[in-house]
Amino acid sequence: MRLRSDFFASALVRDAFAAGGFAVIERKGAEEAGAIAIRQIFRDGTESLYLPAPQSFAEEGVQDRVFERRLNAASSDKVSEMLEREMRFDSDLWVVVLECENVDGFFNIADEEQD
Repeated sequence: MRLRSDFFASALVRDAFAAGGFAVIERKGAEEAGAIAIRQIFRDGTESLYLPAPQSFAEEGVQDRVFERRLNAASSDKVSEMLEREMRFDSDLWVVVLECENVDGFFNIADEEQD
């Protein structure tokens, strides 16, 4: 059974604070099964955007959420534009903002070499 979206988002926020960063839930979606987008904001003002990875990236039999990086070191405007498109497609989308330099261990990221 996969962890509810509201619990997952809350855990991300807690993990960021525990690591000395800052985090906020910018937009709430469906509590039980809404997709989650993660904005990572760097000190220089650029951002990375992580969105749910296609099911083909998930390991067979594993229920954990897997994300793929869609934008890397992009402007805030570019990230906002992509999120707006995603929200038009999925009104239940959560958006979690993490202000930290490193997200290793916070969530599963799909192997980028599989592209």
